[in-house]
Amino acid sequence: MAEVKPTHLTKEGLKHYQEKLEYLKGEKTIEIIKRIEIARGFGDLSENSEYDDAKREQQENEAEKHRIEEILKNYILIDEKDLDTDVVRLGQCVTLYDYDFEEEVEYYLVGSTEADPMAGKISNESPVGAAILGKKVEDEVVVETLDGPVKYKIVGIRIPDKK
Repeated sequence: MAEVKPTHLTKEGLKHYQEKLEYLKGEKTIEIIKRIEIARGFGDLSENSEYDDAKREQQENEAEKHRIEEILKNYILIDEKDLDTDVVRLGQCVTLYDYDFEEEVEYYLVGSTEADPMAGKISNESPVGAAILGKKVEDEVVVETLDGPVKYKIVGIRIPDKK
């Protein structure tokens, strides 16, 4: 059996998954059970689309619960107390200078399950994330993309503000 790779989570990511699992096991499961019961009342289950939809949602809910349980069984917590700003590590905000666009961009480097590029959160497994890990301020990296190489310079490393 293949070894399960641990998931890196920030404190916020851990809290998110714990709350989501609680919701899926509680409120969401109860909601689905009620939908199934109501749909059963419509009669013949072989031609009952409401019942089929509710059962499909139940399967999706169970799959999502299982996925989150697996994440929570095998995670590594990214703890800000262990961070410094000497080199790029998970859990830090990194400011890069993009030579192509002649502008600075900031990314929050997180584990793959928390990545949300539109929100500025990139994974350590993404091309940019992998390229900057372990680098220092003033280091330059070239990232191979589908559109060709993109060059960045690390201009800042900071520990993110917590609200």
